[in-house]
Amino acid sequence: MPPPRVLTIAGSDSSGGAGIQADIKTITVLGGYAMNAITAITAQNTLGVTAVEVLSAELVAAQIDACLSDIGVDAVKIGMLGSPEIATLVAERIASLAAPVVFDPVMVATSGAALADAATIAAFERLMQLATLTTPNVAELAALGGHDGMAARGVAYLAKGGDSEGERIEDVLVIPGEKPLVMAGTRIHTRHTHGTGCTLSSAIATYLAKGLPLPEAVDRARLFVRSALRAAPGFGAGNGPLGHAEARG
Repeated sequence: MPPPRVLTIAGSDSSGGAGIQADIKTITVLGGYAMNAITAITAQNTLGVTAVEVLSAELVAAQIDACLSDIGVDAVKIGMLGSPEIATLVAERIASLAAPVVFDPVMVATSGAALADAATIAAFERLMQLATLTTPNVAELAALGGHDGMAARGVAYLAKGGDSEGERIEDVLVIPGEKPLVMAGTRIHTRHTHGTGCTLSSAIATYLAKGLPLPEAVDRARLFVRSALRAAPGFGAGNGPLGHAEARG
């Protein structure tokens, strides 16, 4: 059987820990075939983001169309978008797809750098409606109106708890019409957390591309991230990258 085809639409991280680079590593390690549409080029490392250049919406569209028209797709992961024009365009492109879509509503980098302005965040609304799953972290969930705001939208989402306080980490999977599913684990104490959100969302997309049901895809992706955290190579003076190659799916 050929590997499942996963298209990631996200920004590039020059240090390789997050964004497109983390997505491609994750998809490949988990047995998928990775394709990409780069939305922005960033200069960053474990200490922070020093420069960002957003690509044109037309170029992002051309990348997406090139992949879909020839190779095809079994799942899509959406990360950093960079502009409201790109967000609107991506929504148009995925609206007609039958493949599952995982949307990571990236607003702020692990280092604290802003990666989306107010207009781009406003354009997230249609993407959340179209996505199979949206994966906000603690700050992103608050910016989107919390659990009440997500419930009002009637969309499936994974409220990630890694940024919360305490030794017990709880990720809550909410699927409309079903009881929320709490997935918990003990905190892994490490400063090497660069790209955890990118890795998680691309892992979920890969497992969905393989045909797993959403709860199982989320559960397996969580375990992959935890394994990658433990396998971190220790690079950098700040929030270091995960150990994707050594992680176990």
